[in-house]
Amino acid sequence: MSVSVGAVLLLLCALQIKHMFADYFLQTPKMLSGRGEYLHMGRAQHAGIHALGTILVLLPFGASIGFILVIALLEWIVHFNIDFCKAKYNDAKSLVPTQAAFWRAAGADQAAHHLTYVLMTWAWATYGV
Repeated sequence: MSVSVGAVLLLLCALQIKHMFADYFLQTPKMLSGRGEYLHMGRAQHAGIHALGTILVLLPFGASIGFILVIALLEWIVHFNIDFCKAKYNDAKSLVPTQAAFWRAAGADQAAHHLTYVLMTWAWATYGV
């Protein structure tokens, strides 16, 4: 099935809005503390909010439940690891928000997440509908 450019842009925008809420409005202190350790329950919960948001975003776009669940699981894994890499880097360099390197790391983290949404949108347009 052919997918319109409008549908692709709408999905990408919906994923961006989901990201804003999951990353900036729905994080708890547990999700934000101790992020430099790999097996961190708060980061797992944070990635879970992203995965749940993706499920809610993809449902009205006509993707199959199987496709949605696979994409959500992959996003959980990728999001969890992107956030770990940023936290590990920030901890290793003892970065704080007053340093430019902190913001470069934050920018790289956000770019990686948003490129994930480009890949997810491509997968939806190619396999999801």
